[in-house]
Amino acid sequence: MKPLFLIILLACAASSPLQAADICSKTSPGHTTALLELYTSEGCDSCPPADKTISRLYQSTGLNSDQVIPVSLHVDYWDYLGWKDIFAKQLFTERQHSLADLAGSRSVYTPEIFLAGKEMLNWRNGLTDDIKRINQKPATASLRLAIEKLADNKLYVNLQGNSMQDARLYFSLVEQGLVSKIQAGENRGATLQHDYVAREWGEAYRLSAGKAASYSAQLGIPASAKRKNLSLLAFAQDRQGNILQAVSLPLCESLQ
Repeated sequence: MKPLFLIILLACAASSPLQAADICSKTSPGHTTALLELYTSEGCDSCPPADKTISRLYQSTGLNSDQVIPVSLHVDYWDYLGWKDIFAKQLFTERQHSLADLAGSRSVYTPEIFLAGKEMLNWRNGLTDDIKRINQKPATASLRLAIEKLADNKLYVNLQGNSMQDARLYFSLVEQGLVSKIQAGENRGATLQHDYVAREWGEAYRLSAGKAASYSAQLGIPASAKRKNLSLLAFAQDRQGNILQAVSLPLCESLQ
């Protein structure tokens, strides 16, 4: 009996890493998931209503993360008004300019929303129908996100992608439940809540048309971040700025 018991124990031990990997992974669906990018700033007094729209997106639309994935990117060009947005990055300002250039727009502003890489001018009147139209399209890229381990306050992740056309594979660390008390600028005296905020942004990888690719990457976790509120985002974007597919993976309970 002891040898059999030992064999069973060894089999269980050998299978546990695979089970952990299965739990800490997510593959994109067969249809296109819409990526919703909000460009915002704590220094902009017209941004809080847009922030709330993003925070309540799933509740107000009845949609889920296989249909739409929101991400809030804080830009830095409002910092000159006296309040430095701690979530802002110049990289996000540059991305907003890049998307605007591809859309033929002469300027950027906040709040500004892009859905699947396209500027949405009428987002205040609802986004549900636009998202569902995107969902009706078969995905032209397949993505898989997996968390391999957390060590030294860094997430070690595996990114896999296969696209029907040349694209770039982007990934980001996203956090919910952030609160800021604004001491200066246009929102002085306000307490603002932010959700789906991009905290870290990884270097983009190349996807060649028709060729499966796999990349190992790392993302640092900010010291102030609450792990239970973290998730990973990955998306594929073509040269015209179109978002071909997106996937989101909450941080596994075992890593919180």
